[in-house]
Amino acid sequence: MAKVMIIDDSDAIRMVLKDILVIGQHSLVAELPSGIDALEEYIKSNPDIVLLDMAMPKKDGLAVLREVMEHNPKAKIIMISASDNQETVKDCIGAGASAYILKPFNFQDVLNIINQVSKS
Repeated sequence: MAKVMIIDDSDAIRMVLKDILVIGQHSLVAELPSGIDALEEYIKSNPDIVLLDMAMPKKDGLAVLREVMEHNPKAKIIMISASDNQETVKDCIGAGASAYILKPFNFQDVLNIINQVSKS
């Protein structure tokens, strides 16, 4: 069972991700609607995995990813995005993301990725 932090500006996506965590018997340790206080909350809640939306206002997911990885190079961050732009995917993986999930996503696929990343 992994402790998971969700950062996504969509209430609906956060709700779906929380449902996936319940199904997979993972625990939600923090939930944020933006990347503004993400590093502070990451340090406070100490999650095993972060589910991080790519496109958010004020501070995008790539900026949050870089901040967290600078703080903890071993952080496990799963990026979630509607963009399949290969340059964006490459930037995220290059910055340290453990995985990249495309929206719309399948419940079981997300759960499988969370399980794989938690074991790595």
